[in-house]
Amino acid sequence: MSAASTLAGRTALVTGAGGPLGRAFSLALAAAGVRVLLVGRNPVTLAETLAEVDKADRGTGRIALADVSDPASVAALADTLRNDENVSILVNNAGIAGPVKPLVDVEPDEWDEVFAANVRGVYLLCRTFLPPMLAAGRGDIVNVASVSGKRPLLNRTPYTASKMALLGLTRTLAGEVGPSGVAVNSLSPGPIHGPRMARNFRLEAELTGTTPEAAEHAFASRAALGRLVENHEVATALIAMLTMPGLCGADIDLSAGMIAPA
Repeated sequence: MSAASTLAGRTALVTGAGGPLGRAFSLALAAAGVRVLLVGRNPVTLAETLAEVDKADRGTGRIALADVSDPASVAALADTLRNDENVSILVNNAGIAGPVKPLVDVEPDEWDEVFAANVRGVYLLCRTFLPPMLAAGRGDIVNVASVSGKRPLLNRTPYTASKMALLGLTRTLAGEVGPSGVAVNSLSPGPIHGPRMARNFRLEAELTGTTPEAAEHAFASRAALGRLVENHEVATALIAMLTMPGLCGADIDLSAGMIAPA
């Protein structure tokens, strides 16, 4: 059975839909015949994603502005659902990279900002959109974690700690709601080729006195395949997870072998 025939007609909510990975997720879902609710804070980038989604042969989309770390904003987001919209796929993709510096130099506000976006937001979205799934006895939640939550990443303590927290949240929530028919899983990409990693390599180079190119090469060489992954590859993994019967409480690594021994 194809992904399109399995997922067609469902409604997905994708946070961080204006960013490169959120856009790739949205396009892959739309191509499978899914109606996509594009959530984020930047109306310009969301509109760009919507324009691409609307070109898909099967799927449709619309925009909803929200700050996922704000309870009132998330509650208002739920109120924007139309009568014919029943979110049965929740993709918690929104997040921020946070500071690139040793832990002793990280300010409390910087730490809190990362956890608000990367963990609190996931909690609020799940808390808000789980009840209808539980009532229907069906649903899928995919939390976007990172391989950085499973291995050391120097000078990135707030980010790695937040992603490890997501792994614990995912496994525990899966145990809570799995018996009701809702599958909760996490997807852990490795470093993705794009603007965010370019920014991280630039900051790492400034911190260590090297070049962004050298920082990227050193980082990519840790992967078994010796490269970064692409957004469309991570999106393909998402579709595979949503069409994999019995997958619950799992973490899928899509990292070009980044967690493999060096």
